[in-house]
Amino acid sequence: MTTAPTQLPGTIPALLSSRAAATPDKPFIVDGTVTLTYRETQEQAKALAAWLLNMGCQLEDRVAIWAPNCQQWIVAALGAQMVGATVVTLNTRYKGGEAADVLQRSGARFLFSVEQFLDVNYPALLQPFELTDLVTTVTLRVHSQSDHFANVLEEGRNILSSQQGEAALAAAAAQVTGNTTSDILFTSGTTGQAKGVVTDHGQNLQAFAAFVDILGLDTDDHYLIINPFFHSFGYKAGWLATMIAGATAYPLAVFDVPSVIEQIEQHSINVMPGPPTLFQSLMAHKDFDRDKLKTLTKATTGAAVIPMQLIEDMWEKLGLETVITAYGLSETCGLVTMCRRGDDAHTIATTSGRSIPNIDVAIFDNQGHALAPMETGEIVVKGFNVMRGYFENPQATAETIDREGWLHTGDIGFLDPDGNLHITDRLKDMYISGGFNCYPAEIEQQLCQHPAIAQAAVVGAPDPRMGEVGAAFVIASSPGPIDDQELIAWCRDVMANYKVPRHFFWIDTLPLNATGKVLKTELRKQLHLNNA
Repeated sequence: MTTAPTQLPGTIPALLSSRAAATPDKPFIVDGTVTLTYRETQEQAKALAAWLLNMGCQLEDRVAIWAPNCQQWIVAALGAQMVGATVVTLNTRYKGGEAADVLQRSGARFLFSVEQFLDVNYPALLQPFELTDLVTTVTLRVHSQSDHFANVLEEGRNILSSQQGEAALAAAAAQVTGNTTSDILFTSGTTGQAKGVVTDHGQNLQAFAAFVDILGLDTDDHYLIINPFFHSFGYKAGWLATMIAGATAYPLAVFDVPSVIEQIEQHSINVMPGPPTLFQSLMAHKDFDRDKLKTLTKATTGAAVIPMQLIEDMWEKLGLETVITAYGLSETCGLVTMCRRGDDAHTIATTSGRSIPNIDVAIFDNQGHALAPMETGEIVVKGFNVMRGYFENPQATAETIDREGWLHTGDIGFLDPDGNLHITDRLKDMYISGGFNCYPAEIEQQLCQHPAIAQAAVVGAPDPRMGEVGAAFVIASSPGPIDDQELIAWCRDVMANYKVPRHFFWIDTLPLNATGKVLKTELRKQLHLNNA
C-alpha cells in the first residue's frame, strides 16, 4: 500500500505517464463493463491528443466536455490536456441556451458530448444556437466503446502510427508546463452571468496531493465517484485525486441508491465522497443493509450545513473509519480547508477544518483588516490554490483578488482558536440544493423571461431532503391567477432542474433598501413566518 508520490510530476498528463509506467496493468477506470488500465488510459489519451492536433487544436484552445461521469470524459480531458488545451466543463443539467452561452463565451473549438442520456439528445439542444468558434462535436455513449468517440480514437491511433504523428504529439506535449491552463470551470455570480475560473496544472496537482494525503487515499482504494465530473468535487477531488493516489476510479453516471449499493458490494468500494444528502438518502433507503456496505471506510462531505447526528450515523450505521468535511470554491481549485482524521464529531459537523498546507485563511472586516479568532467577517484566502483569474474578465478578477493576493470569497465565517473554519453565511445570496450551488440572481433573470412575471427575488428555503430549495417571491406583470405548477413546468424547460424554485409567493412589492437593493433578509423572515 502506497500513497501519493512525494514529488509529483508538473502536469496532469505527466502524472498519467508516471502511473502508466509504474503500474501499467492496474485498473484506473472501471465504468460498467469497460475497464481501462493506467496504460490503456494513457494510450487512449495519446490517440485523442493526436486526433486533436490533426484537427488543428493548439496550445490553450478550449475543449468542452458535456457528458455525465464516464470513462470517455476522463480520456477526453486527459487527451486535451496532453496537447496543452484547456478543458471547459459543462453542467449536464444545463438546457441548450445555458450550454450555448458557456460554449460561446469560452470560445470552445471542440465539444465532446453524450449522444443520448436520460432521454435527452444533448447535441440537438444546441442546434438552435450559432456557435461561431466550434469546429466539431464528438459524440459518445455511456458504458460503450462503440461510438463516434471510439472512431476518433481509431483515427488518432492511425495518426500515431507514423513518425510524423508521434513527433507532432511529442512537440505539443513538450510545451505543456505546470503553468499551462488545465481547465476553466464556469461559476455563476451575483450578476447572474457565469464567470470562467481559470486554473493551471501545477496548482491543481498540489492542492489535491494535499487532499489525498489528508484523506489517506492509497493505491489499494476503490473510489466510487458519484459527484459530477463537471464540478471540482467529481473532477479534481474525484478522478484526479484517484490518479494522484494510484487508486481505481468507479464513475457513476446517475445517482440511484440501489445502484450505489450494488456498486459498493460488487466492487468492494471503500471510498465514497458526496454531499450530505447522498449519505442521508443511502441510510434512509428501504434496501439499506450495513453488511452490503461493509467495505466502506472513507468519506468526505460538505456543501451544506451538516447535522452532528449525520456524522455519528456515518461512523456507527455505515461503519466508516474516516469522515472528513471540507471547504472550497472553484476560485481556489475547489479546496481550501479540511478536517483531519481523528477530529471529533462536533468539529467535523460544525466546522470545515483547517487550511491545507501552504494556504493562508483569514477573516477580514469591511475595511479589509484581519480579525481575531471567534470574530465574524469575510473569509479570504491566499496561496498557490487561488485562481489565475476569471476568463477574459479582468474587472471581475480585480474585484475578487485584492492587491495583496487575498481572494475574497464573499462567504462569512470565523476561525476558532484551533484554526478551524466556521462558515455562518453563504456566498452572497447563494444557497445549496442537493449539493449544487444555486445563484439567485441567475435564476431571477430566467424567471423574469416569463411573460407573467415582472420582478422576482429568490432565496433558499430549508428542505429535509435537498438541504435547501428555491423560494421565489414574484410580482405579476398583469392581474389574474397564475398556476404555480404550470410555472414550475416552464422553469424546467428553461433552466437546470436544481435551479427550479419549489415555492412561489406572489406579492405586490419587494422590500428594498435606500439604494433600491432587494432586502433578502426580509424575504427570509417572511419565508420563516410562512413556514411557522
